[in-house]
Amino acid sequence: MGIKKDGEKWIVNKFVVRHNHILLTPRSTSFLRGHRGVSKVQKKLIMTLNESGVPTRKIMSVLSKESGGDFNVGCIGKDVENYVGNKRRKVFEEGDAQKLYSYFVDRQLKEPGFVFSMQVDKNGCMGSCFWADARSRAAYQYFGDVVTFDATYLTNIYKMPFVPFSGVNHHHQTIMFGCALLVSETAESYTWLLRTWQEAMLGRAPSTIITDDDKAMAKAIGEVLPNTIHRLCLWHILQKFPEHLAHAYNKYPDFQKDFRHCIHETITTEEFEQEWALILVKYELGENTWLQNLYARRDKWVPAYLRSTFCAGMSTTQRSESMNKFFKDYVKSSTMVSDFVHQYEKAIDARYFKEKEKDVRTKSTRAIMKTPLKIEEAAAMVYTRKSFMIFQNELFDSLRYQAKKLSKEGETKTYGVNAYGKETPLYHVTLEGDEEHATCTCHKWEFMGILCRHILCVFGKKMKLDRLPQHYVLERWTINAKSRPIPDIPSPEGHIREGLDEPTMRKTKTMLQLYDIVELGSQSDAKHNHLTVALEKVHKELLEMDDNVECSRACEPMKDDHNMGSQVISNFSQTVQDPPRVPTKGRPKSLRAKNPKESHATKKRHCSICKNEGHAKNNCPSVRDIGPTIDNISQHVDP
Repeated sequence: MGIKKDGEKWIVNKFVVRHNHILLTPRSTSFLRGHRGVSKVQKKLIMTLNESGVPTRKIMSVLSKESGGDFNVGCIGKDVENYVGNKRRKVFEEGDAQKLYSYFVDRQLKEPGFVFSMQVDKNGCMGSCFWADARSRAAYQYFGDVVTFDATYLTNIYKMPFVPFSGVNHHHQTIMFGCALLVSETAESYTWLLRTWQEAMLGRAPSTIITDDDKAMAKAIGEVLPNTIHRLCLWHILQKFPEHLAHAYNKYPDFQKDFRHCIHETITTEEFEQEWALILVKYELGENTWLQNLYARRDKWVPAYLRSTFCAGMSTTQRSESMNKFFKDYVKSSTMVSDFVHQYEKAIDARYFKEKEKDVRTKSTRAIMKTPLKIEEAAAMVYTRKSFMIFQNELFDSLRYQAKKLSKEGETKTYGVNAYGKETPLYHVTLEGDEEHATCTCHKWEFMGILCRHILCVFGKKMKLDRLPQHYVLERWTINAKSRPIPDIPSPEGHIREGLDEPTMRKTKTMLQLYDIVELGSQSDAKHNHLTVALEKVHKELLEMDDNVECSRACEPMKDDHNMGSQVISNFSQTVQDPPRVPTKGRPKSLRAKNPKESHATKKRHCSICKNEGHAKNNCPSVRDIGPTIDNISQHVDP
């Protein structure tokens, strides 16, 4: 509507009907575009929640709670999405990759133990990048004997695979040894990554590395880590069996049971070979080329072949995948790489907080004993609580087993150990002449580093449960696993979070004080009015202080600020450009061979109104012209 003055009167000179809407109730006006807006306080809260991985619908729930109801928020979910989107677009304008590089350089200045490496192509676009903080590098020196790494997607807007290096600490928690974003999953990319990672870890190679069955990974590991035992993730291998052997699963009901027993229940390699040969004959799989190829690599994934290899109790890349799932609470497919590293730090901080929590629990509480044996008390004194509980369960279960001498060769004795009332499985424990060293066919000590129930049963028979032999205490599972200093890596405790954002700290401290003040001010009208007057006075004084600060800054020379701004990118001859964004429409189609049951024709939909095929009642052609729906009306509410 347009108006103009005609003498002493105002007249309407323009009126556009289609730009107007039906009159609404006062409560509904909050949905109108002209009445909506995101306040300054709400903007800060929205960004805080968004950076913490909170989705829009939950952000709206928080705003509703803070405002006293949905109608008092002053904005809708679309406004929140638009605000976050505008912030993201500004980052793209500034340069996402350049912002990431600036963060890495700044972080390295504040934390000497932080390392990073970034590839840049001939066009100046960011390629693969790797980074690790002092905590991760130090953790690797203590717990880097076994490493798992796996690539996952949906962590950033460029669809760059996220590759975390992970392991297990003395509390049996998943820990990080650095991570990377790759431009591709080729052997060349993995080779660069492994070389860079090994250099960051002071050149030390892990004794065992666990990955999924990826040819590019295998080639890179063979080239960069030739002396490291490469294991394949058992879970990934087993997941492929229903796809490649669907006919056997469908034709033979007992195939799954027999196959599972062959893989998981066989103790020795001889037992596995015998059962595998029987399965090939029984289920007519001798000519299956996929199975033959897998059998040729059995020493990389079959448990019977790997029991004597130390893997800290891990047989799959579950640690990496659990970290992937953990990180997905912090990042999503639209996350920018510059924001990704901040979310990564939050996730890592949460992990280290859990570790500290377990440290305090182990040192400040006493373990509950299950037996009167002195070896249990000795274990409680040296092991972390989780490690002790694993040992304790083995010790307690050893009381349900019996040991019988089977043979003796010189000073070496062999015992058969089985559960009371059961003849199988029978485990063989070999006891050396000093009766201090023993080996078991289950190889739990070699595989996990904690004594098994079978050896403990034999020790009990020989009255050797009065103490825990020192050679059976693996340092990585003890309370003092991280007591050894690492001179080549600056102490992470002295640098992490020293330079935490001071304005954020001041804001947090002030907010905590204000919560108590606001709570008191809401108790009565008199207190509320007094608080309002006081806040207005303080607000005015703070604004005056800002004016004085701005004046003093305006008088200072700008030279220093300019130098600080250019210092960050001085290591590159050009600005780092963003990597190309990969547009996707939903999940890519799977290329795997489907189980026959998955290929059955699906039942066609029938409309419950006209009884025809191909559509449902909500889009039936016979009811399209009935009249305006709620969706049609809503279009007039918000022009």
